[in-house]
Amino acid sequence: MITFLMLILLSLLGMALKENYGACNFTVAGLLVLVILVLLIGNKSIAWHHKEYTYEKMVVAIWVPFGAVVCYILSVYAELGSVLAAGIVGTLASFIPELNKQSAYLKKMPPALYCGAFVGMSSVVVMPSIWLVLIAGCMTGVIYILAKSLFLGMGGKLGTMAFGGVIIVAFINWLV
Repeated sequence: MITFLMLILLSLLGMALKENYGACNFTVAGLLVLVILVLLIGNKSIAWHHKEYTYEKMVVAIWVPFGAVVCYILSVYAELGSVLAAGIVGTLASFIPELNKQSAYLKKMPPALYCGAFVGMSSVVVMPSIWLVLIAGCMTGVIYILAKSLFLGMGGKLGTMAFGGVIIVAFINWLV
């Protein structure tokens, strides 16, 4: 999973360097090799924050696409903007565990919904239809299931998962 996320981020970095700075292929390849070497050296010296690999349950991850669609509707159709829409989804999600304080399931819902909100923040240029947002939310849900025990205690985990789901769907949409 870590390798998958790194490949997505490296491909985006390479495309951004090439498109925005007009870098030649040799320069982009050289910079990516340098970044990969730094990542490999860092991987050997940094202890990842997990001892065993666990998965999140699908009944929790199903809330990722729901959060994505709600955020996208608030952002695009209600014209609230992506930041305010994500804030509303995240704030409302934070109150869900208060419905039943003993429920372990309800305590797991806010992060899944908020991860979906990051998907729903996508620009209309990247995700031109709600169906693509739903598919990106489902793809992010799969990543959410697989990445439960990765990057524990590190900031940006939910956004990185959302980015992975959106970039995969945007790339497939671009190919089609």
